[in-house]
Amino acid sequence: MPGYMIFEIDITDRAAWDAYREVAGPVMAQGGGRFLINSTEAEPLEGDWTPPTISVVEFPSIEAARAFYNSPAYQATIPMRQRASRGRGILVDWFTAPGAAKENAT
Repeated sequence: MPGYMIFEIDITDRAAWDAYREVAGPVMAQGGGRFLINSTEAEPLEGDWTPPTISVVEFPSIEAARAFYNSPAYQATIPMRQRASRGRGILVDWFTAPGAAKENAT
């Protein structure tokens, strides 16, 4: 079952962010990650959560997502991201709602 990384990012230095993405993007792809959502357009439906950007990255499994995040190659990029932005991120596992068909899982 897939694993997902969800990040809320506020980019504070666009040039530094672009440099981070050039390095981190290929590392993410090598780890099996792919963007499902990468948007600056979020419409709040409940509460006052209005992230400047929201990203959802899918990995083949939660183990693959964790391995990517903890890999030396990605860990080396984290200081670049932190210099270029402020943010929060979480790792979540695939969830099948009660009564939902498991064959819908990718």
